[in-house]
Amino acid sequence: MTIVNTLLKKIEVKEAIIGVVGLGYVGLPLAVEKAKAGFKVIGFDIQESRVNLVNEGHNYIGDVVDEDLSKMVKLGRLEATTDYQRIQEVDAVAICVPTPLDRHMQPDTSYVRQSSKEIAKYAHEGMLVVLESTTYPGTTEEIISPVLEANGLVVGENVFVAYSPERVDPGNKLYNTKNTPKVVGGITSNCTAVASALYRAVLDGEVHEVSSPAVAEMEKIFENTFRHINIALANEMAILCDKMDIDVWEVINAAKTKPYGFMAFYPGPGLGGHCIPIDPFYLTWKAREYNYHTRLIELAGEINNSMPEFVVHKCLEILNEFGKALKGSTVAVLGVSYKKDIDDVRESPSLSIISMLKQRGAEVISIDPHVASFKLDHQVVETVLLTEKAIQSADLTLILTDHSAFDYDLVARSSKAIFDTRNAMSKQEKMDNYYKL
Repeated sequence: MTIVNTLLKKIEVKEAIIGVVGLGYVGLPLAVEKAKAGFKVIGFDIQESRVNLVNEGHNYIGDVVDEDLSKMVKLGRLEATTDYQRIQEVDAVAICVPTPLDRHMQPDTSYVRQSSKEIAKYAHEGMLVVLESTTYPGTTEEIISPVLEANGLVVGENVFVAYSPERVDPGNKLYNTKNTPKVVGGITSNCTAVASALYRAVLDGEVHEVSSPAVAEMEKIFENTFRHINIALANEMAILCDKMDIDVWEVINAAKTKPYGFMAFYPGPGLGGHCIPIDPFYLTWKAREYNYHTRLIELAGEINNSMPEFVVHKCLEILNEFGKALKGSTVAVLGVSYKKDIDDVRESPSLSIISMLKQRGAEVISIDPHVASFKLDHQVVETVLLTEKAIQSADLTLILTDHSAFDYDLVARSSKAIFDTRNAMSKQEKMDNYYKL
């Protein structure tokens, strides 16, 4: 039996041992799903605290069901380690590590490179390596394959390499790791076949095969660039509608009645999360290699990045209508996480807005039921509960994240003035002290 057929058979009968490198928002849900599908899974992470939590059966990711994690650990299907030497035990490994931007807005692939080097030290014949981290087209072939082949392996013959972008939408109640369609692109047809077989054995969603890792890498960036640009358009419309005294939310709701040719995107206080504010700039960086300037992406970035400043300016205008200056006023900020009903504050526009409000002399009360504390300007800020007393003490209530847990009736009756950047209070009765983006 050939090496590829042996690995395919091990996947089919679920005797393959699966490794997942990086146990964060992408890696841990994937590790749990693979364990639930019947595979033995070893999770790898450099953070000992995460490893200990997993091995104790304690969940720390919102999209993972607590009982699923603890059950898989108790059954012996899932364990975690900081010891990369145990890569030699696995038949397939998925790399799910961060791919941030550096301070020059250029891709930082150091986590991918380091993970690849660690895997290559202990890689063996008959192993599958899949990169899931979002990155620029060419990464899989430029970074993953060379380090494996430097150790004497031959990609497509005795080791298999593919790219399959993560598709995680934190807080989404309908789509999750299990049922979201998966795109897979291998370096060779054997690589694609093995990677696809693994995902089909784990997931309910369709597995869509493409011709190369570069196509899959570009596809992922295109997804997030599409959202990035359309959100920028919605934000620009919001700014223009504000100047024209038109309700942008009413405009969008009217536009989306068209059953074709329109997809609704909504304005907000800025972009957050690890994907949409970052991923498009991987493409702008790569485009320079081909002497091409991605003007639309960069312009969209300018618009989206300007929204926190716009929100702060609106706060100033609203307070001015009530005869108050921003300096010395108290602002109750509702929502620190970047998105509704999650605890993730990565790249959250709320952090920029809170920082700017404080720099301009405002006292800020931070309220978020999903975030107990957060770091801001090298300091830890504790959040408080949403209470009548907290809202009544503020000169302005600023809604930055539309959490379902917020009592908007309480906000309506207790606020001196409200600025709603998420249209969270659209179902409330019209109020003279209510303003929205």
